[in-house]
Amino acid sequence: MDPSSVMLSQAILLLQCIILTLGQYDICKSLVSTDDGPTWENYACQPKPMSMKEYMQIRVEPPDITCGNPPERFCTLENPYLCSDECDASTKELAHPPELMQDRERTGLITYWQTVTWSRYPDPLLANISLSWNKILELTDDIQITFEYGRPTILVLDKSLNYGRTWQPYQYYADDCMDAFGMLPKRVQDLTATNVTRVMCTEQYSRWVGSKNEKNVRFEVRERFAIFAGAKLQNMDNLYTRMESMKGLRDFFTFTNLRLRLLRPALGGTYVQRDNLLKYFYAISNIEIPARCKCNLHAGQCSLRDGILQCDCEHNTTGQDCSACEKGFKAKSWKPGSYLPTPNGSPNICEASGTSGKCNCNQLGSLHARCNDTGFCQCRDGTVGQKCDDCLSGYTWKQGCVPNVCDDEFLLCQNGGSCIQNQKCVCPPNFKGVLCEQPRCQGEKGCDGASTCYLSTLTLMLCLLANSLLKASA
Repeated sequence: MDPSSVMLSQAILLLQCIILTLGQYDICKSLVSTDDGPTWENYACQPKPMSMKEYMQIRVEPPDITCGNPPERFCTLENPYLCSDECDASTKELAHPPELMQDRERTGLITYWQTVTWSRYPDPLLANISLSWNKILELTDDIQITFEYGRPTILVLDKSLNYGRTWQPYQYYADDCMDAFGMLPKRVQDLTATNVTRVMCTEQYSRWVGSKNEKNVRFEVRERFAIFAGAKLQNMDNLYTRMESMKGLRDFFTFTNLRLRLLRPALGGTYVQRDNLLKYFYAISNIEIPARCKCNLHAGQCSLRDGILQCDCEHNTTGQDCSACEKGFKAKSWKPGSYLPTPNGSPNICEASGTSGKCNCNQLGSLHARCNDTGFCQCRDGTVGQKCDDCLSGYTWKQGCVPNVCDDEFLLCQNGGSCIQNQKCVCPPNFKGVLCEQPRCQGEKGCDGASTCYLSTLTLMLCLLANSLLKASA
């Protein structure tokens, strides 16, 4: 294979790798060339997944369920009669407030929220933990709750789709599902494509196996995705197709709020021992909620603005969830984007009001999408034409009109330099400067006249890669 072919093959491979890392539905639009000039081609798009624990608001009920006020002793299930540990809200080192469920634990020490012990509550020890974001979210991976000192023997995970006004169960957890909820136990592996959205009870995360060995309680999202996309999630097209065609599937992974109902603490594998209730309590060190902002496939980014997560809307849409058309873009009623046809989906953009969306301005050259009463668009600097799709002399079209750095008429590259796309002079080895007007070695030490290649970062990488391959094959 000749050197130029080797370099071209490696360049294509590198670009393919870059494209693969972008993932599916990450790009909202791409610049394409048409007979009328460059314009945007739109795609269905969604934000990347994030760790939503960074943004969640936590509310614990009842308000006095957190330990430390007044100070209280407690012991663990491993050492049930060595009750020398203390929770004291007035001392930082001994306090266990709710915010420790979402801290990063940068010091390396495990920190956790903790309730009072059962000795303070003669009735069953009950606690609710409500998580809110003031935003519609979609799960992208497993929810994981990490319990210190033992997982609850009975727990319910609820979700809300209307900001906490009403709730519905997401999953039941118990050491005995039939006894606790009158339900036969199931695992996600028992589910099929036809009943994947069924609310089930699992015994997988509640039976006592030793708190030091098993701390996590999960709501399995990835395994549910795998029912459609395969064990390694390699067939995501099938999952996205099912999201569109199967009623209720996408809503199943959608929520605005989550709630943990803690109904009975870890018992250590035995019955409740009433003579020592100091060993029964709840403690949570971490809650992981991997999810993305739901933007109705009209945004590729989600930002925290004024303390609220908001979609950075594209496709002429607006609102916190991109759930409405912008003013002046209501010729076609609002619709959410669609995953189909894969892999780019249908953006279902809002079209400009007026005569079927016609006399529209070039989005790159004009300040506004619509023309004024005279039929002309308001152009950006350096741009002319009725639709703002042409450039003044001294400007070149490059995602809009940009000033020329060099040209073949007024801004000539000097000393044999070549002007590339009116934006850069490529200079001979012995000259430098914007227009190659400066001798490279004038007054400098170590100048030996060796040729130097001034390239963009990507081009330089490709050159080095091709050079190393050529050396290896020589």
